[in-house]
Amino acid sequence: PKVRGAYFAINNAVRDMKVNHVVTASAGNHAQGVAYSASLLGIKATVVMPQYTPWIKIARTRRYGADVVLHGESYTEAEEYATGLAKELGAYYVHAYNDLDVIAGQGTIGLEVLEDLKDIDYVVVPVGGGGLISGIASVIKTVSPRTKVIGVQSEGAPGAYLSLKSGRIITVERVDTIADGIAVKRIGDLTFKLMSELLDDIVLVNDLEIAKAILMIAESVKVIAEGAGAAAVAALISGKVRVSGNVVAIVSGGNIDMNLLFRVISKALAIEGRIIKISGLLPDRPGMLGRVTTVLGELGVNILDVLHERYDPTITPGYAEVSFIVELPPEEGALDKVMRKLGELGFNFRVEKP
Repeated sequence: PKVRGAYFAINNAVRDMKVNHVVTASAGNHAQGVAYSASLLGIKATVVMPQYTPWIKIARTRRYGADVVLHGESYTEAEEYATGLAKELGAYYVHAYNDLDVIAGQGTIGLEVLEDLKDIDYVVVPVGGGGLISGIASVIKTVSPRTKVIGVQSEGAPGAYLSLKSGRIITVERVDTIADGIAVKRIGDLTFKLMSELLDDIVLVNDLEIAKAILMIAESVKVIAEGAGAAAVAALISGKVRVSGNVVAIVSGGNIDMNLLFRVISKALAIEGRIIKISGLLPDRPGMLGRVTTVLGELGVNILDVLHERYDPTITPGYAEVSFIVELPPEEGALDKVMRKLGELGFNFRVEKP
């Protein structure tokens, strides 16, 4: 979605001010939107991204022809550097969210939602700096005032939430979340005003809820969502937003590092009890480990990892501590069946968090 706002803002700047070089700062998809838009319009783009930005977003931004500069540990630090860089280079600065043209471009998402669906009761939108939801809400509330617009932010980056709840802009000292695309310390003056006027509510979700949403979207909708993109769905499936009727959740991005995606899905599977860790003491002699793995295999359990510890001084001599990270079969009572069978064979195992 972020390309809409970026293109609209840059196209207007090229048309009205003959701009030939744009600079922006972004930890998310706005960076790629600016790079892509600049390439379409035949002008130069420089994008400042925080040092922690996922590699996939850096690579794709460069692929569109932008010069990428890594600076700072947060979007705020990157933005401060980028504004100075724009002045130094004599370039036009495109703010990621606190810009009317960017917000207007994002608003076309609201138009499409209203064109595609009728009688919408709720629209739930991820919130970082507030540009996306400000644009969507501006359109939704103009065309369908009864439709409620709910913002969702990460507990690890709650700047918009705290600001709207307190009635003044609050800058958070530190952001820490897997939803890097909405990890913003401070919202803009413009987006604060628009969100204050247009939003019906804003809620927080944590990273575990976001992880579960990423898994659910992948399994149910066959779409890969990044942390920021999955935030709205996380609010719905966690019950943080109570809704009824026709509901739209905006999945705003899918640029997630594959290593992070693997860790996130593994964590979500563990939360749902589909991946577990079982540990216990076994006599330290040949064949004992094989007996356990045979039982697990017969029960349809997939062994993902085995941890074998015999040198811990607290372990009784002649025994070894063995832990299995396993994926349970998709059937009711699978864990109880596994533990009961192991117990019948004389193995005393316990369930632990992976």
